[in-house]
Amino acid sequence: MPQVSILDLAPVPESGTVAESLKNAVSIAQAAERWGYHRYWMAEHHNMTGIASAATAIVLGHIASRTQHIRVGSAGIMLPNHPPYIVAEQFGTLDALYPNRVDLGLGRAPGTDGQTLRALRRSPNDAEQFPNDVQELLGYLAEAEDTDTIKAIPGFQQNIPVWILGSSTFGAQLAARLGLPYAFASHFAPDHLSHALTLYRKQFKPSRYLDKPYAAAALNLFAADTDRHARRMMTSMQQQFINLRRGMPGRMQPPVEDIKAIADPYELAAVNHALNFTAVGTKDTVARHLTQFIEQTQVDELILTCNAYDISDRLNSFKIGAEILLN
Repeated sequence: MPQVSILDLAPVPESGTVAESLKNAVSIAQAAERWGYHRYWMAEHHNMTGIASAATAIVLGHIASRTQHIRVGSAGIMLPNHPPYIVAEQFGTLDALYPNRVDLGLGRAPGTDGQTLRALRRSPNDAEQFPNDVQELLGYLAEAEDTDTIKAIPGFQQNIPVWILGSSTFGAQLAARLGLPYAFASHFAPDHLSHALTLYRKQFKPSRYLDKPYAAAALNLFAADTDRHARRMMTSMQQQFINLRRGMPGRMQPPVEDIKAIADPYELAAVNHALNFTAVGTKDTVARHLTQFIEQTQVDELILTCNAYDISDRLNSFKIGAEILLN
């Protein structure tokens, strides 16, 4: 059985506030720790009123301060948005405060729109430097030398696990070449999962970080006492994707009884394709989905995420996931 972890986007519901969403994030992390989850990860997004984890390193510090031993980390920090040196200092600080609990997952996408990218003082071309930026960042962390002119303090010679995140084969090949762990965003980008994992495992080169490949993949989980309630929970996430595709991103919308009433068939087909790797239903139903996903991917780690509207539904989903996979 693989390790099991949680990705939390700290969703902001229509009826809630950012402050409440960050409190909910603490509740989920604390519950995940009690239930035996291995990691609690958050992702960087910008100019999205429905996601509260933009200042990812700051929120992770808060989460770590309110938990005892669960690993905390980014899935991910969008490296084109930041100088690698600053990222090394930020996560070096987190690691100094919470030793052996911090992970640094790196993504190549900006996590935002073009106008916000300019507000970040970045350009679309910055993503092309991602491989070089990753290697520069590694040079400020475990690979740092005493003779280096520029040192990240904190960060210098700290063995913080660095992951490559991806939704295509590009990240898989980079992670393999550098000998780093790899996580695939199959919870919203299912198409290249199998090919990316195969490439990563075939091309992997042992490194100072890993002697063999270590792959993770993400899956949406909407678990409830009835199939109907679970499907209703999922409609909030479906609405998020539909609104994003319409150019109308916003706060998470309440669930609806019939998603077909607010989306045309083409929209719904596209969204459901993106959410192909989703376990939705009762405990028995989602258990079959989870088992099939693990058998299909042979991942070393399964990452569960649940973007349901109500915090009680999200907690219950993760609790059911723990009962299936961790007991």
